Amino acid sequence: MVQVTLRAVRVDLSSNTPVLLLQEADGQRRTLPIFIGAPEAAAIAYAVEQVAVTRPMTHDLLATVIAKLGGQLSAVSVTHVEDGTYFAQLELTTEDGGVVVSARPSDSVALAVRSGAPIYVDDALMDAEGVVVAFEDEDLDDGEDEEEAVEEFREFLDTIRPEDFSG
Repeated sequence: MVQVTLRAVRVDLSSNTPVLLLQEADGQRRTLPIFIGAPEAAAIAYAVEQVAVTRPMTHDLLATVIAKLGGQLSAVSVTHVEDGTYFAQLELTTEDGGVVVSARPSDSVALAVRSGAPIYVDDALMDAEGVVVAFEDEDLDDGEDEEEAVEEFREFLDTIRPEDFSG
């Protein structure tokens, strides 16, 4: 498994579809792009921006339930892609041992951001689907000019098609 960080959630301007960008923490710094839904993108953005909500969102609720049951989200893994659909799993630690639960990557990342759990991508998946994206700043979320980020991402999107992620 390759440890990754949540690099950004951006919108593919041609399809108006959010894209989750998971970048290798070390090594080649390859990025795994995963197209996700708008509600999932919003849930991740809320967690990253630490937006306070009056009622818990679904991912907040699940994190609370895991904690109240004595568990902990120890890691999230994006495991494979099948017919263009990515699969992930939640790795939970409980007093009875480890539990693995199948989940969507977007939900998994939303939970990982809320809990601080590490995110991993299967080596073979990163080898097959990861792309090297040259980001100017080391951290997009710490003050990079928004227009510059959009232009950089647009250049990246000009070179790919959704079919490129179909495995």
